[in-house]
Formats: sequence, structure tokens, C-alpha cells
Amino acid sequence: MSFNAAVELVEQLTWHWDAQARPRLHGLTDEEYFWEPAEGCWNVRHRGTSTAQMAVGAGDFVIEFAVPEPKPPPVTTVAWRLNHILVGVLGSRNASHFGGPRVGYESFEYPGTAAGALALLDEYYERWLHGVRALDEDGLGRPCGPAEGAFADRSMGTLVLHINREMIHHLAEIALLRDLFAHRQ
Repeated sequence: MSFNAAVELVEQLTWHWDAQARPRLHGLTDEEYFWEPAEGCWNVRHRGTSTAQMAVGAGDFVIEFAVPEPKPPPVTTVAWRLNHILVGVLGSRNASHFGGPRVGYESFEYPGTAAGALALLDEYYERWLHGVRALDEDGLGRPCGPAEGAFADRSMGTLVLHINREMIHHLAEIALLRDLFAHRQ
């Protein structure tokens, strides 16, 4: 039996997605999506209602952040985390590497509902997975290119590992926020 990195990279993410992450998102409500577990949270808000240093987006909703990021950074909501995955984790990489539409924090139309965010998450995840599945050993070994900035010379395999970590990390945070929401006082 030989080790096939392309198969294992896909399996790492699909196992987490199918067995843990996506089932934990079932039934996500708008109340949970926007719930702020602490004061001063960064969230996705109706345009014109943010008090954050920066709030950007192309539609009726904006995402909050600051540059430089404060230390410690504010707690972020489920909405913020899902939209970070949509834009900064999957969306920009799908655009750069797998023919997806161009996305950016400033130009993105942030979903104003949990259902809208989850529909985009499923779409972007499937596009990413399709692209990764198409990479053979040579494809995984090639540099990921200028879209990855200072990491342009790193391999596509390294980028896939990074995206797997990001997905596992942020989706676990969302699961914890859902647990906290369910047990709030």
C-alpha cells in the first residue's frame, strides 16, 4: 500500500466536513448567526450600523475589522467567521486557483441570513474540493503562485494543508459558539 498525498489531503478535509463540521451547522438560525457572546464583538451588520474601525462590503451588510488588529482582537460571531471562510479562506483561493468568481472583503455581498451564508459555504466548499481533487502529485508540487503573496513559491500541497487547517479551525470555533448559544443564560 502506498501513500497518495492527493487522496489524503482530500480525505482529511472531507472527513471533518462530513463527520463533524457540516452536521454541526444544521439548523443554524439567524439569531445564532448574529449572536454576540461578548461586548464589542466583530460581526456582519447592516450597512451604516457598525462602530468598528473598518466595515466593508458591497451590499446591504458589512463585515467589521481593524488594521492593525487590536490585541487582543475582539470576539467574532458565527456570521463573521462564516464570512471570513467565504471570502478569505475559500472564496479568494477558488478565484485564484480553481476558476471561481473574484471575491474580496470590500467587494463581497455578505449574506444577511444564516441560510444564505450556508448556501454559499456549500457552494464554495464544493468548488474547492473539486479543484483539489483535480490536483495530481505534480499539481500539488507546483508553486501556488503570486496570488499567495509572500508564499508564492510554496507548493499547492502546502496551500491545501493550510486551507484544511483554516477550515477545521474556524468550523470548530463556530461549533463552540453554537454550544455557548445553546447554553446561554
